[in-house]
Amino acid sequence: MENERLEMRLLLEAIYQKSGYDFRGYASAHIKRRLEHVRNRAGLATFCEVTHRLIWDAEFFDSVLSALSINVTEMFRDPGFYRAVREQVLPVLKTYPFIKVWHAGCAAGQEVYSMAIVLAEEGMKDRAQIYATDINPPVLEIARRGIYPLDAVRHYTANYQKAGGASSFSEYYTADYDSVAVKTALKQNVLFSPHNLVTDGIFGEMHVIFCRNVLIYFGDDLQNKVIKLFLDSLCNGGFLCLGTKESLRFSEHADAFEVVDAREKIYRKRPALPTPEAEAE
Repeated sequence: MENERLEMRLLLEAIYQKSGYDFRGYASAHIKRRLEHVRNRAGLATFCEVTHRLIWDAEFFDSVLSALSINVTEMFRDPGFYRAVREQVLPVLKTYPFIKVWHAGCAAGQEVYSMAIVLAEEGMKDRAQIYATDINPPVLEIARRGIYPLDAVRHYTANYQKAGGASSFSEYYTADYDSVAVKTALKQNVLFSPHNLVTDGIFGEMHVIFCRNVLIYFGDDLQNKVIKLFLDSLCNGGFLCLGTKESLRFSEHADAFEVVDAREKIYRKRPALPTPEAEAE
């Protein structure tokens, strides 16, 4: 087992040295499961063989990156969360003439379009800029296209209704054979771009950041690093929305936030305290 852990560390180091993608701080149990899946699917005996192949085989490297990325989501996932956003976050955001929204780790874009629908129904879509980022370029392309399987729509529709949808969900997509396409109006003011939470910098002066069910895959040190990134990216009074199994309770930066909704994991950045130098002026 010790040799296997060493092989895994060398594999993750190779990925980082070759590409800049840094999975070294991810939770070890999650990484081990994903790498075992890669190894077994490729018919390789050891992680050393995986390392050798990904160094020399660009297509295989892309498949490993995809396997390590977190791409599982759905539209209006956790409907109670979207009700809480409508009731507790948007009334504050409505007081701003223009808002900036960041979906960090947006995967295939379902939650991005879910929020676009909420903003549209609240009359806020035209004065909002939405940034949607992910580490995985192929998955970002799926998000950018906004085309999803038709058989998922029934579930999405039920989620939308439970989330307090104010219209008919069918108004937001067009159906074509075995898929549905998000309507163009929802894509307006939405910018999809690559961003690595582990290595890339801040998005400044965001009014709300969504990063749901991503931090659970990170180790403690990496979680603290990413939460600090979010803290520095939020304006004073900005909101941070996490997943149902995530919390700021044990974070080094917990005191920088106040709890808005403990059940739905919605937090708000506290105003920065004045420095002694500022008070002296």
